Amino acid sequence: MTVSLDIPYEEQMGTTLRRQRQAFLDDGFPAAGVRRNRLRRLRTVVLAHRTELEGAVCADFGNRSRYETDLMELMGVVQSIGYLDRKLRRFMRRERRHVGLAYRTGRAYVEYQPLGVIGIMAPWNYPLSLTLIPLATAFAAGNRAMIKPSELTPRTSAVIQRMLASAFSEDEVAVVTGGADVGAAFSALAFDHLLFIGSTQVGRKVMKAASENLVPVTLELGGKSPAIVARGHAHARTMTSLVYGKLSNAGQTCVAPDYALVHEDDLEQFISLYQETVRAFYPNGPTDPDYASIISERHYDRLTGLLDDARRKGARVLDVGHAPANATRRVRTLAPALVVDVDDGMAIMQEEIFGPILPVRTYRTMAQVIGYVNARPRPLALYYFGPRDADSELLLARTTSGNVGINNTLMHVAQDDLPFGGVGPSGMGAYHGIEGFRAMSHAKGVYVQGRWSLPRLLHAPFGRLADQVLTLMLGRQTPPVAPP
Repeated sequence: MTVSLDIPYEEQMGTTLRRQRQAFLDDGFPAAGVRRNRLRRLRTVVLAHRTELEGAVCADFGNRSRYETDLMELMGVVQSIGYLDRKLRRFMRRERRHVGLAYRTGRAYVEYQPLGVIGIMAPWNYPLSLTLIPLATAFAAGNRAMIKPSELTPRTSAVIQRMLASAFSEDEVAVVTGGADVGAAFSALAFDHLLFIGSTQVGRKVMKAASENLVPVTLELGGKSPAIVARGHAHARTMTSLVYGKLSNAGQTCVAPDYALVHEDDLEQFISLYQETVRAFYPNGPTDPDYASIISERHYDRLTGLLDDARRKGARVLDVGHAPANATRRVRTLAPALVVDVDDGMAIMQEEIFGPILPVRTYRTMAQVIGYVNARPRPLALYYFGPRDADSELLLARTTSGNVGINNTLMHVAQDDLPFGGVGPSGMGAYHGIEGFRAMSHAKGVYVQGRWSLPRLLHAPFGRLADQVLTLMLGRQTPPVAPP
């Protein structure tokens, strides 16, 4: 939908929501064939607009490689649609549940019903995958959807809006564009479920607005995701994965490694290999066509401010890669950097970075690592590089994060059958895999009574039979146990 200036946008969005909900009620719960049709239409229209989407994303960022858009966004969208299509009948199937001894002549099951209309608030950093994968999940669960993309990627939002309008009616899916004021009004609509992907700060506001209508929410936020490198594992394979995770999309990834914890004996080797790996990834330095720009001047200024604050407080800031000074030749481009000798008083160790900057802290023991991670808000991801030994098992057992990657970064997000979401300040709920399908469904429990029922014998007036049944089920009454 295109917001008209003649009518308050709250009223326009409310009208669209009512139309979608009425269409949902009129048509009834969609069968598997209807859901699959929507998924396949979505896949077809995305692939038909591939080149246009690549160009729009690149223009919104200032520069982003079409390969990154294809590999990190469109491939994930197509894979997720295929996964949901294949698993749909299993996800929709009734689930038998246990029946207690006293009710054995009956049967119990859970069926997953669509909720109705799902609100999707998408971010700017991956404007295709973080819009269209939730949409595919909503379709698979049998819902309609309204989408509010980020105002920081207006060209991409315009293509998404036009693309979806060419394949779906507005009562199936509607795209609402506009600034932060439109987003605030969108989050206050009485959806049947609201999915928000973005910062923790905005997530709090979204959850507060949704609570006014008791709208359940899924929040995929962020935080400072650590990368722990075991002693002796600052080697080429580790560094390849770490640089990939940190510098893809110039670090503007919610699950990017935010900081590294490296054994003190390995620090200098870590720095040397990181530098070498960055040069191999981007042979033309920060103006390499495969290296992304920062999304906006505000975010660029925030990142340079983090570096300036770290320098003033005594950190070593090391620009890495080929010709880092050439970053100034391209709009909003920031050269990759390592920040060494950091402490917790620096802003760079307090805020989620969301850029191509990697602070590095050293440690001596795994107990120190666990204590450091647990003293901070629970992250969206945690990465460990090293052997599967007692230390790694202790780390996994004693820390809590959204997901974990072992000897890799980012790859857990690409696993369709894993849930994806945060915990605590990094998020609430999940929207991949069967967990995503169920988050956008209502689990309705059903109990069907058989011909004979023991509880029917226990209605008032009570008497000897009730005493016998209670003795059978609860045991004979015994004197209370004295406290120790």
